[in-house]
This record gives sequence, C-alpha cells and structure tokens, in this order.
Amino acid sequence: MNDKYLTVTALTKYIKRKFDTDPHLKNIWLKGEISNFKHHSRGHMYLTIKDENTRIQAVMFAGNNRRLKFNPENGMNVLIRGEIGVFEPYGQYQLYIQQMEPDGIGSLYLAFEQLKEKLHKQGFFDETIKKKIPTYPKHIGVITSPTGAAVRDIITTIKRRYPIVTTTVIPVLVQGQNAAASIKRAIEFANEKADFDVLIVGRGGGSIEELWSFNEEMVAHAIFHSKIPVISAVGHETDITISDFIADLRAPTPTGAAELAVPSQIELKEKVSGLTRSLTKALTTTMNNSQLQLKRMKDSYAFRYPEQLVIQKEQELDKQVERLEKAFNQFIQSKNDSLKNIEKRFINQHPQSRVNQLEKELNQFEKQNTYFMKQIIDKKSVQFTTTIDKLALLNPLETMKRGYAIPYSHNGEIINSTEKVGKHDTITVRLSDGTLACEVLEIKEETNGNT
Repeated sequence: MNDKYLTVTALTKYIKRKFDTDPHLKNIWLKGEISNFKHHSRGHMYLTIKDENTRIQAVMFAGNNRRLKFNPENGMNVLIRGEIGVFEPYGQYQLYIQQMEPDGIGSLYLAFEQLKEKLHKQGFFDETIKKKIPTYPKHIGVITSPTGAAVRDIITTIKRRYPIVTTTVIPVLVQGQNAAASIKRAIEFANEKADFDVLIVGRGGGSIEELWSFNEEMVAHAIFHSKIPVISAVGHETDITISDFIADLRAPTPTGAAELAVPSQIELKEKVSGLTRSLTKALTTTMNNSQLQLKRMKDSYAFRYPEQLVIQKEQELDKQVERLEKAFNQFIQSKNDSLKNIEKRFINQHPQSRVNQLEKELNQFEKQNTYFMKQIIDKKSVQFTTTIDKLALLNPLETMKRGYAIPYSHNGEIINSTEKVGKHDTITVRLSDGTLACEVLEIKEETNGNT
C-alpha cells in the first residue's frame, strides 16, 4: 500500500530529469528586469528576472559573469541566454544564466560609461595632477603594434619634425583578449627602464570592439601611475577612450601625438634665426656703444694731458690732506673740551667735596646741638634748684632744725595723736641730731587749743 507514495526527494529528482532532458529548456533567450541583485563574495551573481506579471529566480556563476563588460544593477533591463534547471535542495526551478547584456544599449558602451564614472570619482581625470610634456625630449617610447600604420605615421612624423630625438618602439598587442595586459606590461616596463622622457600609447582607428583594450581598467591604472608623461593616441579624432581621459595629453590621431611630442625643426630653425638676428643686433649695439665710450675716454682731458692731470690731482690731494688735518685737529680739540668739561663736572661731584661739605654741616649741627643742650641744661638746673628748695621747705629734717621733733611709738609709727599712746608708754623722739628715749608721764588732750 505504501509503495505508491513517493518521497519529496524522489519527486524532485524526477522533475529535475524532466527539465534536464527537455531540449526547449536548454537554450532559453529571455528578456526582463533585474531585481534582488546580489554579487556573492565567491563571485557568483544571484538575481531575480521579472516582467509586469511574474518573476523567476536566476543565478550566473563566476565563470560566466567574469566576461561581462558591465555591472548589473537593480532595475536594469537585460537580454539573457541560459537554461532552466531545478535546484534540488529547495525543489524550485531557476534560470542558469550563461550570457547577459543590457537591453536597448550596447554592453561595451555601458561598460565604458560605468568605468568612466568610477575613475572620475577616484580622481583619475584630475587636471591638476597631469604631468607636463617635455619641450625638447631626448628619448621617446612608442607603445603600439609594430606592424600597424600608426607606428609608421608616428616614426615618420618624428623624424621629419625632430630628427635628433631617439625613438624606441615597444611592441604590444592592440586588440584582442590579451591586448590590455600587453599594453599594461609595456607601460610598466618603460617606467622600470626609466630611460624615456615621454611615452606615446595608441593605435590606428577601428570599431569600439577593436579599440576596447584602451578602455580596460588595468590600462587606465598603468597610465595613471606612470611616472613618465603619457600621450594618448588612439584611433581617429572622433574616437574617445578611457586612456584619453587619464593620459597627460590626448592627441586626436597617432600623427597628432608625434606632432605634440616633439617640436618642429623648421620652427626651431626659424626661432634660432630670429634669436641669432636679435643677438647680432644686440652685440652690434653693444659694440657701437663701447666704441663711443672708448672714443670719449680717448678724447678726455686725462688721456690728452696726463702730466697736468697728475699735477692737478696732487694739488687736490694736498688740499684734501689739509682739510683732513684741520678736521682731525678740530675733532681732537672738541674731544679735549668735552673731556675738560667732564673732568670739571667730576671734580665738582668728587666724593671728597661731598665729605667736606657734610663735615661742615656736621660741625654746624654739633654747635647747634651744644647750644640747645646748654639751654636745656640751664633750664633744667633752674627747675631742679627750685624743686630742691621746695623739697627743703617740706623736709621734716629742716623743720626739726628749727626746734621741732617727731615722736615714734615702740613699733616705729609716728605719733600724731594722744590717742596712739598710753601713760607710761615708752616712745622715741627724733631730733635733728639724734633720738631720745622717753616715757609718757602724763597725757593732756587739747580741743581747739584748750587743755
């Protein structure tokens, strides 16, 4: 009963064999719009091809997309050739793309525009970094096909215009799959040799496919990084390549490149003739002026009467010597006067004069001080004598000399009242010339002078 049921794997394999054996699905020509584009890190491209009604998953493996001349983008309409197959792990059919090109525009033209925009953003076309073509080159390298008409035109034109320059042809392929790599290696070789003043890189005219090697990115990088100035000479005047934008100078044709690389010997000869005429005229003018100056010198007084001139100069020398001596003496006298003035000022300001003046002032101050001190002493002496006299009047000893005495108690206190002693107390009476030991025999009190 279960034998009639298939597994998912078996069904998918069956469908895949049907797709693989159907000749109508082996060579599909399809057009549509790209969406969900993804360029995998391993090089494969995954995308969806759609129209207004439906869509199909597609893949373009790295081995096939490596030959694309443009970069696929979302929204781009493309023409595709491929085959339909089944991706077993997901059980879905998809388109395996073998060839692809833009719909409505040539793939080469689109690739040209895309690379041009890319290099422009990276600064490859910047005019400020372009190198100057030497005016008088000594060695020119011509990178082109050795069998084409372009190399004959370049060499013939260079020999005709500037035969003294050395011309070396570096042969390369100028069309085909390996042409870009050949041109790149030739430019790098010329730079390694470092024996060239300028390089002419180009070929004769042709279709865009035939000129395509000069639109390759590797050639653009080689020209941009060249240390030697490069003249681009690709095709006819109407042919434009990426090399033309990057080169230091673009020539409309290979013959035009040769004309730009070297000066014209006819023009140089005319220029030399003009310079010769100008130099001859300048030398003639200089010689005539020199002859006139020489004649004036010969006719001058010094050459005609040298002895008188010497005598005259001798007199002038004597006068100058006298003026010099006079000026020197005046200078010495002026300096001596200045020295005397300085010496006089120095003497006036000598320290000893100052010391003498200060000594005088000191003596005067001392006299004044002595005078004032004497007045003060006299005044103080009078005040002292007056004070002594006043003290003498108040001195108890003086009072005692006039017959008065001072009684003291047994403990040394002055007795100034009868209340301080008692009858039969021993007291001491101080006289002017000694003391008396006395005994109080009687006490009499007085009131207002009455006993």
